[in-house]
Amino acid sequence: MTFKSSIKVASSIAAVSVVATLGFSASTWASDEELRFTIATEAGDRESPHGLAVKRIADIVEEQSDGRITMNVFYQDEIGGPQELFDQLIRGNIDLFLGWPQTSYDERLGVLQLPYLTLGWDEALEAYGTDGWVSEVVGPILSDIGLEYLGPFPEGFGGIATAETYATNYEDARGIKLRSQPIFPLPQTIQAMGFQAVPIDWSEVYTSIQTGVVDGDSSNVIYWDYTYFNDLLDYFVHSKHNFSFYTFLMNQGSWNALDEEDRGIIAGAVEVVVNEQFENAREEDERWIQTAQEEGMEYIVPSDEEMAAWIERVRETVWVEAEESLGEDVMNAVREHASEPQ
Repeated sequence: MTFKSSIKVASSIAAVSVVATLGFSASTWASDEELRFTIATEAGDRESPHGLAVKRIADIVEEQSDGRITMNVFYQDEIGGPQELFDQLIRGNIDLFLGWPQTSYDERLGVLQLPYLTLGWDEALEAYGTDGWVSEVVGPILSDIGLEYLGPFPEGFGGIATAETYATNYEDARGIKLRSQPIFPLPQTIQAMGFQAVPIDWSEVYTSIQTGVVDGDSSNVIYWDYTYFNDLLDYFVHSKHNFSFYTFLMNQGSWNALDEEDRGIIAGAVEVVVNEQFENAREEDERWIQTAQEEGMEYIVPSDEEMAAWIERVRETVWVEAEESLGEDVMNAVREHASEPQ
């Protein structure tokens, strides 16, 4: 999806972006100022977990500030696709954002999608937590491009959803075309697993599967493939090659302009939602796995041998390739902390 008009959208976003009361001229907003922010999620309508999360943050902030701080909430595709939203966040036209950081500004952010970084729920929640080692690695990188990292929004381990055929190993995967998010190193991961990766933006996935451009989707938890493509897809192979999680980010200019009290209100609202998601993510993912099976989608877990072979092949291929873009320091942290196969 693209903006209907770059000028029109940029203007409309700016109009609802963070605005202090008339007459404001100070470099820092005081806690008695009325503020209006824009918060957007790249994925999910207003009834999705992501949509409910951003709306809940807006409600908490308004309540905690006694109505002094309000947020205009935008949901999936309402004002642009993932890259467009991230661009507007960097520019300050969007203030808060729930989504995947795009690697177009700094390739080191690809560490967030590095395959087989963690191999189990407990390890993943610890690594990707607000105080986890992954967060410690990406926080300074996000700061370098003008963003404040407020916390993670974990979903679960991604898989491979396909129509008519499926694969649980490199040999069987050859010839199967999969949509991949156009974020390094997800297409490279799908290729290393044996599939043919076709980078496609989320808004075009349904049509691409329907018309046979691709045979399925990849790297999402089952919720997305079941909810949006259940009428097209037959199988979900839980390859667990990536731990799918989104990030709460704020434009650093907007963040730095706030005083300590208002920063606390916003950070506190995000923390409430992050903590709830960490408590509920595993149960939520398991619920959707069960629901998808009940509605006819076949759920397949590769054998231990198949998983071990994929892990070895992908790490040997993608991790080596990633070193050039992620840098030695990031990859040293990865090798120090990444889960060891059993």
